[in-house]
Amino acid sequence: MNREEAARLWNNNAEAWTVLARAGYDLYRDHLNTPGFFQILPDVNGLYGLDIGCGEGYNTRLLAARGARMDAIDVAEIFIQKAIEEEQINPLGIKYQVADAQLLPYETGQFDFATAFMSLMDVPEPETAIQEAFRVLKPGGFLQFSISHPCFSTPHRRNLRNAQGETYAIEVGGYFQNVNGEWIEEWIFGAAPEELRDRFPKFRVPRFIRTLSQWMSYLLDAGFVIEQVHEPCPDDETIRQYPYLQDSSVTAYFLQIRCRKNL
Repeated sequence: MNREEAARLWNNNAEAWTVLARAGYDLYRDHLNTPGFFQILPDVNGLYGLDIGCGEGYNTRLLAARGARMDAIDVAEIFIQKAIEEEQINPLGIKYQVADAQLLPYETGQFDFATAFMSLMDVPEPETAIQEAFRVLKPGGFLQFSISHPCFSTPHRRNLRNAQGETYAIEVGGYFQNVNGEWIEEWIFGAAPEELRDRFPKFRVPRFIRTLSQWMSYLLDAGFVIEQVHEPCPDDETIRQYPYLQDSSVTAYFLQIRCRKNL
């Protein structure tokens, strides 16, 4: 799958994704992944940042609210349109544009930091995107990103549930056998009510298979120094409030990494 095909898939997903996420049905993002990401994020107040693969701008706005001056890009035109519309309603000084993570339209050494919330694993050449992030960072700048955990987001995956419907294990397979392969994952936010889910086609999400060691190698080969590795897990109170997240306490769904471009 090339860049254009991946971009077309995301553009087709963007309308439904925006509606459902803004309605509060992306529970894993709102109550697990994003809180975990900000838990390990350094202070960005007064810094100039780039959000790579920003979608409709949810996390970009959170970064701007922390005092960062933000630019943001996404490959999907509809996502960028939605983000710009929100910026016009509630201005935060964010500059959005349609662009490819594998060919960033910025000068070398332009940003103090870069983020990528759940986007790099959807890029056909994530190693190129990581090299580009390194290029546009100032010396001493950092990249922090989250991805689907490569050890547990495999082509074969099945939740094993007990009689009460609770997940007790995740069955995975194809971790090594499908390295550098790709597939299209079809799903929609399961927390949304059925009548709302039925209004939209399922998302068709491109997945590009890489092992954990490949991700580490991409960072090191680009010149990054790894500072922080985090696997967010919901606490008991979060699961009580949002029982839908129970399965994410059984195994790691997300991997979050911060790395730095040394001086």
